[in-house]
This record gives sequence, C-alpha cells and structure tokens, in this order.
Amino acid sequence: MSAPMSSTNPFLNFPYGSIQMECDAHDLIVEGEVPQELSGTLYRAGPNQRFAPRGDYHLFAGDGMVHAFHIQDGKVDYNNRWVRTAKWNIEDKEGRAVVNAMNPFDCEPEYSDFVLTDKEGLANTATVWHGGRMLVMEEGHRPYEIDPVTLESIGSWDFRGKLQTAMTAHPKIDPQTGEMIMFAYMATGPFSADVMVHKVNAEGILTESIHVPTPYSAMVHDFVVTENYIVIPIMPITGSLERAMEGGPPFAWEADKGVHIGILPRNGGTAEDIRWIEMDLCFVFHFMNGFDVDDVITIDGCQFNAPPLFATPDGKITGKKQPFLTRWTIDLKDDNARGTFEQIDQHEGEFPQCDPRYMGKPYRHGWYASCDGELSSPLWENESYYNVVGHFDHETRKDDRFSCGQAMTSEPIFVPTAGGAEGEGYLMSVVTSFETRTSSLYIFNALQVAEGPVAKVHLSHRVPAGFHGSWRPAA
Repeated sequence: MSAPMSSTNPFLNFPYGSIQMECDAHDLIVEGEVPQELSGTLYRAGPNQRFAPRGDYHLFAGDGMVHAFHIQDGKVDYNNRWVRTAKWNIEDKEGRAVVNAMNPFDCEPEYSDFVLTDKEGLANTATVWHGGRMLVMEEGHRPYEIDPVTLESIGSWDFRGKLQTAMTAHPKIDPQTGEMIMFAYMATGPFSADVMVHKVNAEGILTESIHVPTPYSAMVHDFVVTENYIVIPIMPITGSLERAMEGGPPFAWEADKGVHIGILPRNGGTAEDIRWIEMDLCFVFHFMNGFDVDDVITIDGCQFNAPPLFATPDGKITGKKQPFLTRWTIDLKDDNARGTFEQIDQHEGEFPQCDPRYMGKPYRHGWYASCDGELSSPLWENESYYNVVGHFDHETRKDDRFSCGQAMTSEPIFVPTAGGAEGEGYLMSVVTSFETRTSSLYIFNALQVAEGPVAKVHLSHRVPAGFHGSWRPAA
C-alpha cells in the first residue's frame, strides 16, 4: 500500500501535486469551436511524483508524466502516461521511493551504484518532435523516447550511440533546414566546468559535437541560436561536488562569479573560436528568441535580478524574484564589447515563446505566461500564480493580455497557420481552475489574445502544474 504524500509540502499538493492515474479520454467536451485547421497534438511534460518521496521534495525531482491533447476535425482526445524510466520501474516494483532525486547520496543502499550510473533520469521537463521521434527531456540525462500517439515508453535515446552527454530541455530547431542544435552543461563529469554543443540534422542523425570549457561550473537551462552564432549564457548558479558532500546545496547562487556570455560561431566554430563577453549580474531561465544583424546580437528573455528556487552557498534564500521581458544587446564589432540589457515590458512574465518559423531571425511577436495579482501564491518564491496569457509586440512594445481569473495557466504554445504571416496562428495553454480543480485546454487566436479563447476543451481532472509543452503537426 502506497504511503500518503506530505500535506505540508506545497509541491505535493494542488496545483502541483501528482495525479495517481493514467487514462484515455475521447471526444472531450468543447465550449466554443476548435479551429478546423488545427490538426496535430499538444504535449505537456511535468513532474508527477509516483510515491511519497524520500527527504525534502522539490518540483524538479518529480517523476515525469506526459499529457497529450490530440486535435483533429474540431475534436480533441486526451491521454496521459508516466515516462517509465529506470528509476520509475525500480520504484514501481518496490512499491515505494528508493532514490532521492535531489540528492543521489540519499538512497537505499542496494541502489547506490544505480544512482551513479543512471542514464535515464526523470524525463519530466519538456518534449520535442524531431527526426521522427518524440523525445522527453530533463537536461541532466539523455532524452527518453515515447510513442507520439499512445505515449507508451520506448527507452532512452542516445542518437545511435553518438550522444555521450545529457541533453538540454531547450533544443532549437532551424526552421529552414530542420537542424536541431542542443547542448549539455557539466558535460564531461559531475560539476565539470564545460558545455558540449551538439548538432542533429533533420533526419535525426547527430553530426557534430563541440566541447567548450566554461569560466566555472554552472547550471545552464536555456541558450540562444541565431543565424550565425550559438550563444551560451554562463550565469552564477554554480555546481560544486565538494559543497554537496559537505551537506551544502549542490547548486547555489554565487553572485561574485559574474555573468559570462559565450559566443560560438554557428558554422565551423570550435572551442578556440568562442568569445566570452561579460555583462552585469542577472539571471534568465528562458529566452524568447535571438537574432544577429551586422554582428550585433539581440536576445530577448524573461530576466530576474537573481534566481528564485536557488539559495546562496551558505543556504540563504535570495528572496522573492520577478522576471520581466528584457532585451540583451551585444556588439561584436566592439573589441571591448560588454553586454547590455534593457527591460522592455512592464508585466511580470515567464515561459516565453516566438513563432517557430522565426527562430534565430529578426521577429515581431512573442507570447508568455503572466499574472495580474488576482491569484495569490503561498510560495515564498513568488507572490502570484500565473493566471494571464500575454502577447508582446516588439514593434509597438504593447501588450495584448487575457486573464483567466482564479485559474493557473501553463506555458502558452504557439502553432502557426500554414502559409500565414508571422504571428498568424493559435495559442494554446492548459488552464487549471482553482474553483473546480480541473483543467481545460484554452485555444486563442494568437494575435487577438485579449478577446479570450475561441475554444475551451474541458477535462474532468486536472493536469498538475508542470514545465514545458510542444506541438507535433499531424502527418
């Protein structure tokens, strides 16, 4: 019999807490009309802890579950499945948690070797459809392949033996060539000071790996690819095995390490070609897009002055932090270049998106999750849950926003209309009501967000608050 989850840990309770079931639901109830031209599947990945965890539990440590909304001919089907990683299978057999995912040293003795050799991890952060495979990523391990329709687990994917590192949860796909560029931080060993950049062609074959030493060992969640450059941001969430073994936080915010931006030429660049640019202290989990024109790189991201969720090496929390859409500028023509940044939006925002057809190019439209202060959060990290879907026009610097009221929004995913201009398409977000405690898929006209959803697709249960989503168009 499984033990109950903690009633005091917020990440084990609504809206984050897990659902203890897998299901298939057909022809969901639709309020409004699902656009006929929408044909494909929206995926959501996130943590969904299988058993009461060992030790302190954090959202990052939950077992991965994928949720899918299959859309065709105005109808929507849904299914969800745990990703059956090696850890999940072991604990399912044991009937309890045997590994503390946030601290591998805390495990049942018979699994001490397993935690040091596990290549599958949690598969709980993001999904990508590329080269005919649906991959689920976690960033600390290899990606995990699942069936795109049934969501059944297939297994860890190492690109036919060529991937010898982990894989970021934020790969970038070139809209013209289909090439996928990805990376792994701490690439050559636990807490190593390096990054490995990988390139995978449209057919899913890993064609190149570039090893890049970094100024210090750092967690790197996201990066930027422009037409001519790969931009690797090293911001001071540092990793330390020694600190961890002494009982301190394995990852901590060390502001005095500074910010270092690595600029790697995208075509033919090697570690010898990388240029390091310094910038004032800041932190970004997620970038909206970036582009270069005449050797001036422009990057937009949701920037914090210091990261939430991470303490300093001595265990002190950094306080409440709010991210705002901010533009970085790096002039490579200047031999003494230093990165600069400017906040360009007044509203707090995270989980930014652009039209994927404009990835790496000059662009106008972006979308993100935001808040209006009407849905308060009990977490010390932030005052409000995200309950707003927002569109930002970089040309006019104006917002177009819709509040979901007493409901939490997921990362909004943009799906372009075939043949349409930039921004023409639909925006989809999984919205969880605090009144009914169920979730619905909201579908918006992406350039008319403030008018509200054109359709709400209702589930009879909730999708736990998770991380990232993606879209796979129908064949």
